[in-house]
Amino acid sequence: MDDFDVSHGFYASHSRFTDPGAHSDWLDGTPRDLTALREAASQLVFHYWAQGDITQHGFPASRREEITLRYAADMFARLRELDPAPPGGSRSPLHRIVGCCRDFTVLFVSMARHHGIPARARVGFASYLIPGWYLDHVVAEVHDGDGWRLVEPQLPTGFRDPVDDTAFDLLDVPRDRFLTGPDAWTAARAGDVDPARLVVSPDLDAPFLRGLPYARHNLVLDLAALNKHEMLQWDLWGDLDAGTVLSATGLSATALDPAALDPAALARADELAELVADADVEQLRVAFDADDLRVPPVIRSVTPPGQLPVEVVLR
Repeated sequence: MDDFDVSHGFYASHSRFTDPGAHSDWLDGTPRDLTALREAASQLVFHYWAQGDITQHGFPASRREEITLRYAADMFARLRELDPAPPGGSRSPLHRIVGCCRDFTVLFVSMARHHGIPARARVGFASYLIPGWYLDHVVAEVHDGDGWRLVEPQLPTGFRDPVDDTAFDLLDVPRDRFLTGPDAWTAARAGDVDPARLVVSPDLDAPFLRGLPYARHNLVLDLAALNKHEMLQWDLWGDLDAGTVLSATGLSATALDPAALDPAALARADELAELVADADVEQLRVAFDADDLRVPPVIRSVTPPGQLPVEVVLR
């Protein structure tokens, strides 16, 4: 986006999902410095599967329910309950909420917006988590006055890419190492990336959770995030809903085949990817208002691992 003034105002203000609510005062003690904010965010979440079963790290199994926390206000409330010290210091794992990449990002974006920094979530795929794969991932994007740069809130300082054992700037992630929703879709459709390499996890064989069907899912979630609807990765609405539920529950094996997306769905995703890649704020708003893309007041959500979809009323 080139219109910095419009973008600055829109992305520097909170969404209903990033608003810290009653915990805004708690964030006053956080630094405005992006390096410090990124480091603070990396201390707030314990990933629910990246290090194995959370119970092996001292968490009660019941705390896995924290992965359904949707709003920053609720996440900060839980964090404050676990440890009243404001974000910025070192936190023991048990004083972090159980969550995923989306939660690291939402908390980082919330803190950045609290300080008036234009920030947003981006949904796509990272090539730097497991060699040979593009994993479902969410990072942040901040505007520095010259343009948008990707920020990785989850990984610790000093992280080295396991693909080539090199370090990269976590405050300016290379665009070829994290593919946003439109970039991943376009690369897969052009044959520049093997669609089979786009996955939630290599060992999850549910048809919907890999390939073009999931690339389309993240494309829609990325558009939602650009419109300040920072959804959970397993949320469903619009055209994502009906076919996704069948595939995610293993009832449809055809989704591994690109033909599982009919020509109309492929064409619609092609159109959307092209638009999102170049659109300004107003164009993104118009696109998001389409019936098949707009987030309704009631959605469905399939909390992993493979639970039946439940209705969620958004507040």
